[in-house]
Amino acid sequence: MSRLAAATGCAGLLAGIRRKAPVSGPSAALALLSGLASCSIASAETAEWSRFRGPNGGGAIEAGALPVEVGPDRNLLWRTELPAGDSSPVLSADRIFLTAAEGEALYTIALDRETGSELWRREAPRPRIETLDNRNGPASPSAVTDGERVWVFFGDFGLLCYSVDGEELWRHPLGPFDNIYGMGASPILAAGNVVLVVDQQQGSHVLAVDAGTGELAWRTERPAARSGHSTPVLHRPKGGELQVIVPGSFFLTSYSAKTGERLWWVSGLSFEMKSTPAVEDGVLFINGYAMPLNEEGRHVRLEPFREVVAAHDGDGDGKISEDEAPEGLVQSVFSYFDLASDGLLDQGDWKYFQSALDTRNNILAVELPEAGLRGDLTASHVRWTYHRKIPQLPSPIVDDGVLLMVDDSGITTTLRSATGELIEQGRLEGAVDSYYASPIVADGKFYLLSRSGKLVVLPNDGSLEPLAVSDLDDLATATPAIDGTTMYLRTRSALWAFQATQ
Repeated sequence: MSRLAAATGCAGLLAGIRRKAPVSGPSAALALLSGLASCSIASAETAEWSRFRGPNGGGAIEAGALPVEVGPDRNLLWRTELPAGDSSPVLSADRIFLTAAEGEALYTIALDRETGSELWRREAPRPRIETLDNRNGPASPSAVTDGERVWVFFGDFGLLCYSVDGEELWRHPLGPFDNIYGMGASPILAAGNVVLVVDQQQGSHVLAVDAGTGELAWRTERPAARSGHSTPVLHRPKGGELQVIVPGSFFLTSYSAKTGERLWWVSGLSFEMKSTPAVEDGVLFINGYAMPLNEEGRHVRLEPFREVVAAHDGDGDGKISEDEAPEGLVQSVFSYFDLASDGLLDQGDWKYFQSALDTRNNILAVELPEAGLRGDLTASHVRWTYHRKIPQLPSPIVDDGVLLMVDDSGITTTLRSATGELIEQGRLEGAVDSYYASPIVADGKFYLLSRSGKLVVLPNDGSLEPLAVSDLDDLATATPAIDGTTMYLRTRSALWAFQATQ
């Protein structure tokens, strides 16, 4: 049985328990306990679409026949108007959870999966208002659920836990944060904890709080990480411990899910990471794009800091202000490398600036290591890299040996996942648009949702000839969710549920 099929079976078992299915006799009880034991890792990593990008964040799930064309009068099951939010829907057996913002209010919202009716709405505390990039919003991180509880993260407050019926169980304030774009990573569940990556200009770390109580379980500093928004994935090597794998500035890093210990890492990532990995057959794929100066052939060497200070430090304080910065290169990206946000670049900022310029926009294929391996695995475990038309926001997707990625401007690339060999690259006919949402795959098809609400369906063989293009005519930045034969698409004004009925 495949891991995904096993997870599907576990989801059904857990759903039966949630519905209080009767268990009679010792044999049945033993069978139930045995089933739960076998489900423990599968449910943690892959059960239902219960976290951002579904099973283990990969954007892939086994599903039935899904609609190819969608719209207000095409395969629509229901449509529910919602406040705006960039978070993606996550699913329990009978509910959908999202976050949203309306005016100054931040909400966690639960909908009924069958009808789309709103079951409850809870307002989060908001002691501050972050400054956000215009591509971000105050309700960007997605929720995570285990079917009994739901956890959410807001950059303007921290973590909150509710029962699936909307009762607040605990709150864990965090921040304020120091991310130039605002916070974007979503929480996940691992080893009985809620794990959250906090990458920012200074003080980056990954933390775990007890899922039941909200008490801090562990916290591990990430000194190399700066601005980032990537949501982690999980990996348990055969015979080994569960690991949390985190993309971040310069490194892909594995941590013990139980203790937070740093286990192994791979270098070569962009200095700014936003996407979530996809995994197939023991290989992890992760893309990172920072800026045009990190494209092939455009790398720049800065003058030594002491020479820049000698030539441009007009007030003699040994630092470079924005007014003193050399024209062109530095002025255009000054704020990104001012780590203290004090309007000055010191020698440490300059060193980070050069390190950032040395990174390359790319996608890496990384072989996940066996149990017990530690340290730097770059030389031994990076299978291949690819450098053209790399997405900044959308995450990669892989299925049946084909990897697909779509960059923010809509250029779509398909590669052989085993080798990195290019299959096709170009814009999608009928859907020339920008793309913020990550693609997903199910029912033998890739689904891509553009920023203006166009849903593009492609075959999973690497061809870029659309099977269909539908238009919802509404801003769309949230990654779709899929379960069974239903697809959930969030646009700026509503959540849509589609089933193949026509």
